[in-house]
Amino acid sequence: MTLPPEFALIARHFAPLAGEGALGLEDDAALLDPPPGRTLVLAADAMVAGVHFLPDDPPDTIGRKLLRTNLSDLAATGAEPFGYLLTVALPKGTPEAWLAGFSAGLAEDQAVFGVRLLGGDTVSTPGPACLSLTILGLVPPGAALLRAGAKPGDSLWVSGTVGDGALGLRVGQGRLPSDADGHLLRRYRLPEPRLALGVALRGVARAAMDVSDGLLQDCGHLCRLANCGAEIEAARIPLSPAARAALAADPSLLAVIAGGGDDYELLFAAAPEAEAAVRAASAASGIPVTRIGRFTEGPVAVTLRDDRGRDITPAAAGWSHI
Repeated sequence: MTLPPEFALIARHFAPLAGEGALGLEDDAALLDPPPGRTLVLAADAMVAGVHFLPDDPPDTIGRKLLRTNLSDLAATGAEPFGYLLTVALPKGTPEAWLAGFSAGLAEDQAVFGVRLLGGDTVSTPGPACLSLTILGLVPPGAALLRAGAKPGDSLWVSGTVGDGALGLRVGQGRLPSDADGHLLRRYRLPEPRLALGVALRGVARAAMDVSDGLLQDCGHLCRLANCGAEIEAARIPLSPAARAALAADPSLLAVIAGGGDDYELLFAAAPEAEAAVRAASAASGIPVTRIGRFTEGPVAVTLRDDRGRDITPAAAGWSHI
């Protein structure tokens, strides 16, 4: 018996990605048995063509970015990956080669991060491609990192480097020509979820989240839940050589670096006396961290300061989803 087109598409491109409990993607549900003594963590993110990825981005990197941005949400809770659900809404006539590349990218990163597809849905749309992924992770009971918990006087830390994603978008749009080795564009297309660091920060960080919408704006979320302020020293923001070169050529790009988003680094609070533990977590995970500021008493606000202590906070703190 010939499969209907939708089921044939699923069989070709997504069934090979299915993991245990997915029932071969032949049912409308999966059956899961989380390991004993683990709390299930769930998060979801969507990507829309022309908003979250460029129309000419390679389809394999689109699949990988979709998975990685969701894995970053797990990293921010200190969770380990378990599986995911996928919803794909594509315009009619999407080339078979695009789907093959998209699923190949997912397969590549499933192997990297040890996660499998559990189910989802595939539909057509008259509008741009819309991709949604729900990630499932596991964490010991009571050990999850949360956004709430920072206190005035805590140190503010960030992993990796900041600004590459936002600058990489500008490269992809043709608005920033300087990207000699392709580093910035790669960072935009393929963020690095800091899973190992999130696990290592359990019991060390008081509050954490990933930087998706801009360093300043996301820090503001931590401040809002702590009912306090924060100060960030611009000179301490960790930059890649490519970002540093771009900033040297155009100092106005500091606003893009501090508010552009798409970094998917971990931003977290820790008590001042926990610095040795933070650095031990960094060493254990192999992921560098930088202390970029501190949480302060006073109103809920994030202030960016230059090396003379002056307020240089840009008007736009980050990306708005609505």
